[in-house]
Amino acid sequence: MADLQSEFRRTQIVPALALALACVGAASMVYYHLGLFIPRTLQVRASIGLGNGYSFGGDFYPVWLTTRESRFWRIDLYSDEVTRQTQTGVFGHPLDPGNKLNLPSNYRQYAYPAFTDLLLWPCGLLDFPRLRIALTLLLVALTAISIWMWLKALRWDLHPMWIASLIILTLSTYQLLDGFFALQPGLFVGFFLAVAAFALRSNRLMLSGSLCSLTLIKPQVTALAIGFLLLWSLSDRTRARFWQGFLATTTALMIGSLWIWPHWVGEWIAVLRGYRSYARPALVNLVLGSTFPKYTAVIVIALVLIVSLVLMWKARQFDQRTAKFWFVLSLLLALTTITLLPGQAMYDHFILIPGILLVLRHRAQFHAKGPVPRILLLIGAVVLFWPWFSSFVLLVLRPLLSPEVFYSIPVFALPIRNVASLPFAVIALLAWNWTNGVGMREA
Repeated sequence: MADLQSEFRRTQIVPALALALACVGAASMVYYHLGLFIPRTLQVRASIGLGNGYSFGGDFYPVWLTTRESRFWRIDLYSDEVTRQTQTGVFGHPLDPGNKLNLPSNYRQYAYPAFTDLLLWPCGLLDFPRLRIALTLLLVALTAISIWMWLKALRWDLHPMWIASLIILTLSTYQLLDGFFALQPGLFVGFFLAVAAFALRSNRLMLSGSLCSLTLIKPQVTALAIGFLLLWSLSDRTRARFWQGFLATTTALMIGSLWIWPHWVGEWIAVLRGYRSYARPALVNLVLGSTFPKYTAVIVIALVLIVSLVLMWKARQFDQRTAKFWFVLSLLLALTTITLLPGQAMYDHFILIPGILLVLRHRAQFHAKGPVPRILLLIGAVVLFWPWFSSFVLLVLRPLLSPEVFYSIPVFALPIRNVASLPFAVIALLAWNWTNGVGMREA
């Protein structure tokens, strides 16, 4: 009887309690972000004359504009005219050289490969206000499916209530809420990557390679992962279908886009050079700050990328059915967040999902390995769960605080204060695993 009660608590009561807590934490974070943080941000934008455009959906506006205009005539995606139209839509007017934020004239220039418009051309069929609603629902649904796909790829079978808890918490992270509000096209990359991982695990290599090619609408997000998978595919003849699928799809995208926009590659590269003038540097740069010379961050990033290449080479023969393969892939994705992504691109940190899931799945093995991984697990848990906890506490205390205190930066920013720390916590755990072999059995 006691065993039955214990089993009931483990299989029903604990998951139900976790789901209830997840709902409370998610509701707190969603209200904080949409009810407090975003309105405060919009007030600041309006005060400096940048609040008369589409703040909701602003990241997708350039894609919508170019796909819509391309229905009627062939336009230059990267032209100054398209940039001014984009600025008018996002800010209410083109940016002048004397704007209060000192933003460059090319700010919000179309920065995606031209084949992005080929993939997302149906978006131009709707007017933007209606498209925003449809895209919000679609991106939330695709992201929820992505989490389920990662669980399947990692072969982690969970109680449905645990799966629901993971999905609810993930969808309510600051990173994804920010992406949903901005309608960040990178969320499509997250979906393509998750489905590609599931296809890879199911040994559907051609499909996986083709889907990985679609992630090139934001190549910096998956560059290290794709580099590893291509090397892995080329290292064994039986895996050739992956690189063949990748090459076939990429070739089709390039031919189609070059037929419509013959000079887009050179123009896009020029845009990327200009993008560096206003994008925040990578998280490594932000962590080092002004304490070290500027070249220090460049050296650190170069070393991390060299280590990544060594990691790829050593893991090129790993079987995709083993946990060690997925630990390596997750580590490469995590390293991407601190080296290749701009510092403001927190919405692209969805690529941390597989690493976090692996650590959660193998947490008992980490814990059994001694004090170092236990400390890393504790730090990681605090960093991971802090936003939900602090947003709940902040909302509870709000009636007791004066508006001056509540909206002061040290208090108001509590739920998002450690967002930039999460990639480093995940990297520390995954890197420790690489050197100590946690979870290297068959997954």
